[in-house]
Amino acid sequence: MVEEMTEAVTEETKEEIKEKPPVKVPEFKKPLDKMTAIELKEVAMEIPGVAGVHAMKKAEVLSIIKKYYGIEEEGGTEKGKKKKVQKKAASVQELKAKMVQLREKRKTVRSGRDRKQADILRRRINRLKKQTRKAVQG
Repeated sequence: MVEEMTEAVTEETKEEIKEKPPVKVPEFKKPLDKMTAIELKEVAMEIPGVAGVHAMKKAEVLSIIKKYYGIEEEGGTEKGKKKKVQKKAASVQELKAKMVQLREKRKTVRSGRDRKQADILRRRINRLKKQTRKAVQG
């Protein structure tokens, strides 16, 4: 129930923030990305029309602050740091279909008495099970 209220409030505030022109960005003691959740919540409480700040996560508060002040998301990478490449999230059905294929392959390998290959397939199946659980959660 609290989550529903928080989502409703954040959706309304996001719409209000989009409608308003960007406000002059105040000088912060440190970059927004480096601030703690508590510090960000204090900044967000000063924004008019934003409610339920204490129930929000750091990423949500950070996005609301950036939208309000008109700060662009930094897409570039810093010098010396590698850019993380996000893999395409497979659906649960695709993962389960792959598990079925690997189980069939494991049966044939077991009948051939190749224990090493069967162990490799067992670990792949286990990894896919974990991925399906993650896909369901979020």
